[in-house]
Amino acid sequence: MVRAIVLVFSALALLLPVAVSGAEIVVHGLMEGRATISVNKSRPKTLRAGESFQGVRLISANTEAAVVEFEGKRRKLTFGEAVSTSFEGSGAKSVTLVSDSQGHFISPGAINGASVRFMVDTGATAVSMDAEAARRAGVNYLQGERRLSSTANGIIPVYKVKLDSVQLGEITLTNVDGVVHTQSSLPVVLLGMSFLGRLDMRREGDTMTLIRKY
Repeated sequence: MVRAIVLVFSALALLLPVAVSGAEIVVHGLMEGRATISVNKSRPKTLRAGESFQGVRLISANTEAAVVEFEGKRRKLTFGEAVSTSFEGSGAKSVTLVSDSQGHFISPGAINGASVRFMVDTGATAVSMDAEAARRAGVNYLQGERRLSSTANGIIPVYKVKLDSVQLGEITLTNVDGVVHTQSSLPVVLLGMSFLGRLDMRREGDTMTLIRKY
């Protein structure tokens, strides 16, 4: 009887939220190499180690604990343990970029936790990348919506996708629209308005400051 009560309380503790940098993460199940989580009251999703959801990346998991990463910080969630941690800083998060000799704003960043090289492009509707960059970021673009896009090289097929997370410096946005070009190679990932539109952009000379709005 005592053992049954302990198991009930352990199961309840597993469903307590973990607040990480403003995101509420709830673990609904633990398995070897997989964990079922929800983020900000979303529908629960089962992730394998290395996969991301709503900006949360599952690093590892077994039947006793899972290690998750959010905004570059990791937390171990143990079965039966309620963990509540916040990394929320004061003030809006911002990034300041300096243009190169050609006037381009280029910076390292990440998509779904995978390192990429961004170039700010206010003329791009979405975050645009080639197929190789999409594969490195774990984006299964073939399951996306196939479209035709007009470019300098003519009409080409592209795939519209949703990116779990896009990170530039201290700014991480989730559920960002992306476009994958399958017939051309891009030297950088174009950081388009699906990301930039959620920021305040202020330019002074050769510097640009991006400030998260929401």
